Amino acid sequence: MYFSSTVHKNPPVLFKDAILRCLPEEGGLYVPETLADLRPFFLHMGEETTYQEMAAAVAPLLFEGDLNPLSAARVAKSAFTFDPELIQLDETFSVLNLYNGPTGIFKDFGAAFLAALLEELLRGGKTGKTSEAMVISAARGNSGVSIARAFENREGIVTALLYPNEPILGLKKAGYLSQGGNVIPIRVRGGLDDCQKLIGEVIYDRPFAERYQVTSANAINPGRLLPQSFYFLYSFIKLKKRISGELMFSIPSGNFGNLIAGLYAWKFGMPVNGYIVAMNMNNSFSEFLKGEAPADIKPRALVPTVSPALDVIRPSNRERLMAFYESAPAVMRNMVFPESVDDETTIAAMEKAWIRYGIHLDPHGAVAYAAAERMAANRDFNGHIVILATGHPAKYSDLAARVSGERLVTPERLASLGQEAEPAAEIEPDLEGLESAIAACF
Repeated sequence: MYFSSTVHKNPPVLFKDAILRCLPEEGGLYVPETLADLRPFFLHMGEETTYQEMAAAVAPLLFEGDLNPLSAARVAKSAFTFDPELIQLDETFSVLNLYNGPTGIFKDFGAAFLAALLEELLRGGKTGKTSEAMVISAARGNSGVSIARAFENREGIVTALLYPNEPILGLKKAGYLSQGGNVIPIRVRGGLDDCQKLIGEVIYDRPFAERYQVTSANAINPGRLLPQSFYFLYSFIKLKKRISGELMFSIPSGNFGNLIAGLYAWKFGMPVNGYIVAMNMNNSFSEFLKGEAPADIKPRALVPTVSPALDVIRPSNRERLMAFYESAPAVMRNMVFPESVDDETTIAAMEKAWIRYGIHLDPHGAVAYAAAERMAANRDFNGHIVILATGHPAKYSDLAARVSGERLVTPERLASLGQEAEPAAEIEPDLEGLESAIAACF
């Protein structure tokens, strides 16, 4: 598979180059130049197919030239020691739990595959020696520890995590590079936007980037984003014999990574009728998705909500999303259905899921459930909706107790994620400070 930039200036590159370089020289983001037809594979898979088996089967086609069936099986086995969990609630709704990974968030799936894939691509070669790379990523809340866990003990890989002026959560000092591990947590005296800006600057500083072979584990890297399409395919193969009529997905949406991944799954041949883009009150892209405003609309002021992962004004995947719309705007507007859900409706949806089905949803999954209910209430709807539950409800135990009257027990693997850690360095939001802080760790 070849990848090109959303600004389409230079010739396309191979998937391995897109992963290792991460951002195109000419700017923009990498998107697939061509898309594989996976129908001969997943259309013949059944409910008994495991997530590992499915990923190992489709990865060689997606990443042709970089993975063969044997190396793909190694990557899938190394990455996925945990699975998504699809629960059919009734004839209309299913919920896809994506919080069974080590840190209880959906990002565990993409990060785990990227870590295993990068280790595989760095291994061997003519010398038989493993090459080295540095993964620099913006981190906030549990996203940092998700990346750290995915890359823990990966041979030849150092992980630098850039945190805004907020607590650093869940990291253990024993995992720091200075203590024999492979993590460098750096606090940036600024916001998340400053951290993301620094990543672009350090990747475009070619002497430094080539010295350390710098890439990223954020969704700007197609190696993190594309594997998220796997759990859409997995849902389809689990449901295809159980349901009739339309199939839709309701996706909690902030940076639109899961929406892009779902659209890729559709492009790979997955039969699907549409995607509900479930946003909270920070829904600055609703008008664009409906065709009522240009993509360069002015950002609104951010509104804090009970679904903080969706509190995004300028989505990091907006260029990829716009690329889909530029290629076929009419088709996209018949595939993508934006819905905005306020806090009151979100909490009511959490309560409704508990009363009707006996399940707990975190507020992000509840946003998706509320949006799905609106779609199902449409008299023309005749199908099934898969609701993506992207975070473990125990992370929001106070809200869970409020709607159900019982406090959730936090799983042991998540118990330490709220503990604060100290940074290895603290810097101003400038490239010189970042590069000096990294160099000082070696």
